[in-house]
Amino acid sequence: MLLRHARSLLFLPASNARAIAKARTLPCDMVILDLEDAVPDDAKEAAREAAVTALAEGFGDRIAAVRINVAGTPWHGMEMVAMKGSAADYVVLPKVESGRQVRDVYSVSQKPVIAMIESARGVLAAVEIAGAEGCAGLFMGNNDLRRDLGIPAGAGREGLALAMQSVVLAARAAGIAVFDGVYNRLDDLAGLEAECAAGHALGFDGKTLIHPAQVAVANGVFGPDAQALADARRLIAAATGGAERFEGRMIEAMHVEEARALVARAEAVGL
Repeated sequence: MLLRHARSLLFLPASNARAIAKARTLPCDMVILDLEDAVPDDAKEAAREAAVTALAEGFGDRIAAVRINVAGTPWHGMEMVAMKGSAADYVVLPKVESGRQVRDVYSVSQKPVIAMIESARGVLAAVEIAGAEGCAGLFMGNNDLRRDLGIPAGAGREGLALAMQSVVLAARAAGIAVFDGVYNRLDDLAGLEAECAAGHALGFDGKTLIHPAQVAVANGVFGPDAQALADARRLIAAATGGAERFEGRMIEAMHVEEARALVARAEAVGL
């Protein structure tokens, strides 16, 4: 599956064998084994070894990634080296604020990098980061970004709107994937659905998640619905080239390309 086709991207602690086993049964499009925030310092080395083992065992047709620790921590170098010899599809790098950080990880790990934008500096450098060698995608890290911007914890996402759109713009200009940040309220699936819909409307390809119960919601919002898919297939079949009328509206080559992209995304996720 192409990274940009992913709808649901599930973080789980690399140290949690039960969660890893469960992930192999879930309909998520990407599994992200976390070596950073989800793992205490005294368990980092064991988690790294567990991640490499889990990657070797595979996750079926799901994309597999590992979030490593940042440069300057005791584990960063060993994790980059471990990723080079692993079966990871991507390395997720937190707290990115420059293109150099991406290039450094890519040069050692030899894996494409997904950069997390979690600070004001990261947002302002998003164009440089997205264009760096080895950068395959961007994640919003809204929890850390909210704190960096001084936005109260209970506030909505209005204060993040400019940052999120800036990151989407940077990703699109570079031709790479971009994904919305996690939703923290685990028991509020209606709120998750609303936030997914808002992120989809901003242009995000999918959503990062922190609980298996969130997967179905993200898949439903970011996946093509049956009506849109049927419309796209009719449009493709009817198009003859150039500007023309289709079911009461004008279409041209751009609309045919959009329809084909929608069908390709649906086929990639088995719809």
